[in-house]
Formats: sequence, C-alpha cells, structure tokens
Amino acid sequence: MIGSSVTKVQTAFRLNKDLIHRLKMKAKKENRSLNNYVETVLMDIAYNEPNDETIAAIEEARSGKPMNKLDVDSLEGFVAEL
Repeated sequence: MIGSSVTKVQTAFRLNKDLIHRLKMKAKKENRSLNNYVETVLMDIAYNEPNDETIAAIEEARSGKPMNKLDVDSLEGFVAEL
C-alpha cells in the first residue's frame, strides 16, 4: 500500500471483558497495538477465504469419519499413498 492512502473509520464494539484481555495479551506478545492486532485478524478472516479443496478437507476432518492410515514404515509406501 505504498503511495496510496487508506481511509480508516473509527467505530466502537461492545466485547466480552475476557476477550478484550486475551486480545490485548496476544497483541502484546506480537509487539503490536490492540487496534492493529484486531484489524489484522479481521482482515485475515474477511479476505482469506479457503478454496473448495480446503473446505472439503475441513469438512472431512470435522465429520469424524476414520481417515486412511498412511504406511510410514517405508518411504516408498508413504509416498505411494500420498
């Protein structure tokens, strides 16, 4: 965004006290302001949508169905099952 201006709008939200505390701790751990940390998290959620393959994999993992076991006893067997 070098050379371009970004318009920011001040807004207010009512959030759970424990959530604010947790967000402040995470922001401090990353040496960032609370505002910057929350904006980054929200932008990641708003702009980084998973593709169809990733969505299908997430749904499969959440379904609880047993997954195929990989043969990790040999490199060849492991690679063949990938």
